[in-house]
Amino acid sequence: MEWETVIGLEVHAQLATKSKIFSGASTQFGELPNTTACAIDLGFPGVLPVLNLEAVVMAIKFGLGIEATIPHQSVFARKNYFYPDLPKGYQISQFELPVVKRGFIDIVLDKDTTKRINITRAHLEEDAGKSLHENWSAQTGIDLNRAGIPLLEIVSEPEMRSSKEAVAYLKAIHTLVRYLDICDGNMQEGSFRCDANVSVRPRGQTAFGTRTELKNINSFRYVERAIQVEVERQINLLEEGGKIIQETRLYDPDKNETRTMRAKEEANDYRYFPDPDLLPLVITDEWIASIRQTLPELPQQKLKRLIDQYGLSAYDATILTSSKEMAAFYETAVSASNQPKLAANWIISELLGALNKANLDITTSPVSALELGKLVSYIADNILSGKLAKIVLEALWEKEGDIDTIIAKRGLKQITDTATIEKMVDDLIVAHPEQVAAYRAGKEKLFGFFVGQAMKSSNGAINPEQLNQILKQKLA
Repeated sequence: MEWETVIGLEVHAQLATKSKIFSGASTQFGELPNTTACAIDLGFPGVLPVLNLEAVVMAIKFGLGIEATIPHQSVFARKNYFYPDLPKGYQISQFELPVVKRGFIDIVLDKDTTKRINITRAHLEEDAGKSLHENWSAQTGIDLNRAGIPLLEIVSEPEMRSSKEAVAYLKAIHTLVRYLDICDGNMQEGSFRCDANVSVRPRGQTAFGTRTELKNINSFRYVERAIQVEVERQINLLEEGGKIIQETRLYDPDKNETRTMRAKEEANDYRYFPDPDLLPLVITDEWIASIRQTLPELPQQKLKRLIDQYGLSAYDATILTSSKEMAAFYETAVSASNQPKLAANWIISELLGALNKANLDITTSPVSALELGKLVSYIADNILSGKLAKIVLEALWEKEGDIDTIIAKRGLKQITDTATIEKMVDDLIVAHPEQVAAYRAGKEKLFGFFVGQAMKSSNGAINPEQLNQILKQKLA
């Protein structure tokens, strides 16, 4: 049987406020356990929550970024459940009336394909504490520093049909929240994580299959692998005559498998009800308009501008707008070179490849945007060939000096003098009479042999266009 995968993601983005959502306690990461949790976070009797206005502003910014509806009124609710790292016995969240409703985000799947993923809602809530199992024998430690950390939970429609689409969507959300400066996107610290709801159904069937929920995945690579593993598990189970159980599962990256965390035969009844300590949140059109004025150029806007202004493909523009820092690097390189397409090629093909290999990102690149721009301009002006430029790029990476110093030191300037190239081609023809005769007899593929020999003898310094033109003339 041919199966179709159905995926929906719940993304938890930690909002970049300095204090928690309902208390003045610090949100600083990495402090000693239980040192940034105050009486409100600990759920002491008699304490009252006070809403952090900045968290609301950030949620509205996100809503505007996905062209969503911002309701004029939203309500905080108590989500009741017991867990050791939830001191109050309930989590303050939003249920029927969230702060953001019905938006969308477009994802790029390859060079020619885009897809719109609808977003059901985004709501504000507080994070719970953290259970610690390492270094404890038959016990669990509880760190409540994260209790009360402001989260924006972003819930997609179940419209993704592969792990590739899920990762593209997750990256698009990650990019957006970082452009908006509402989340630092640090997945290692838990600032950006997701739960994946995964099911399969026979292709052509409209009803959804039974879903499982993969909890707290904190890397793009693990999201892709976890979904692939779970899809394969579900298909194998169904084809063997088994039944999918609605449950919460964890992904084990070491064993590359998912395993049961807790059964979930039916949707949990959290007994939501409006929090009596918090008034309804009222958002006016004037407030929304004032926040809209503070928005930066958003990823989709920047992507469209780069395509229109610089003639880039959607695929290249998507890579170059994957972060604010990447886009700024590219536009600086373009301003230094006036070569938008060539600069894009060198950033994507050469620089990003080197950065990935060295486990660095664009913010820690050993080669600056101005240096790369100047290098690209030297290629465009025929001062350097592509091969020589790669040598210069490596030298820039190793901090051997500026571009001109490297070129002079290594003798890398491209040969563009016509008389010099003609002399080298004449010598080449004299040295290879058999190949010349064969070429003139019709074996035109030998042209590549002559180009290779010329480049080898000049250490790649000859201008390729001039070489091809002179070779053709001489060999004819």
